[in-house]
Amino acid sequence: MPLTAVRHVRKMRGGAQAHLLEADDSHWYVVKFRNNPQHRRILVNELLSAVFLEYLKIAAPETALIQVSGAFLEANPEVHLTLGSRRIAVEPGWHFGSRYPGDPDRTAVYDFLPDALLPKVVNLEDFRAVLVFDKWVANADGRQSVFYRAMVHGNGAGHEAGRPGFVARMIDNGFAFNGPNWDFPDSAVQGLYARRTVYESVRSLDDFRPWLDLVTHFPEEVVDRAWKGVPPNWLDGEEDAFDQLLEQLYARSKRVPQLIEACREGRSNPFPNWK
Repeated sequence: MPLTAVRHVRKMRGGAQAHLLEADDSHWYVVKFRNNPQHRRILVNELLSAVFLEYLKIAAPETALIQVSGAFLEANPEVHLTLGSRRIAVEPGWHFGSRYPGDPDRTAVYDFLPDALLPKVVNLEDFRAVLVFDKWVANADGRQSVFYRAMVHGNGAGHEAGRPGFVARMIDNGFAFNGPNWDFPDSAVQGLYARRTVYESVRSLDDFRPWLDLVTHFPEEVVDRAWKGVPPNWLDGEEDAFDQLLEQLYARSKRVPQLIEACREGRSNPFPNWK
């Protein structure tokens, strides 16, 4: 649902120069701006990825289109971009927001957990799931994720109902489709999470099977829904290139099992228990 920015919290790290903003739904969003230094295509990539990850049931933040008005920007001059020594104004309009997991003044969010804690993440299987996604969309970045403590309901991963545990969320999908290039280069290491501990449960291609099947038979209506959700000025003049991108994505889906297997041919095998 479209939302409006009402309060600036802080600037975030990263090449897209996103900012953490509070919206009028009383939630906080990491907002990437349309005229960010990495290219406006980054926002299209984020939006498509959000719709696809939701269908694949992979843990990722909720997302929204965030309206940033001229009045908001005038009242919050710290909301701007930089290019070298130059200050670049953010363009008013619709931008991409990824929801922050809770109140940033009260919820600690980590981009790193020690190896001793990683196996205790309650949804560790999502790292296998998202590798299928990342290979399909040719994510040119390493897999990015964050962790936070939450009340875990049910008995998954050995946690009793209502017991606090670490949860992972898959974030930062702007370099799907090779970022601003909108193509599909293949690499044995692209899309992998840097910490191989998350792949210790992998013993064969069958450990990726539920998500491989979903990608191979990905519904056209889900892609169409994602396409219709892209604001026109994010694509202005690039509609044909976008259509070609989606056609190539469909053709690529059947290659994903081979792309997963090819990970074992990289500099180091990320699947130590796959014999």
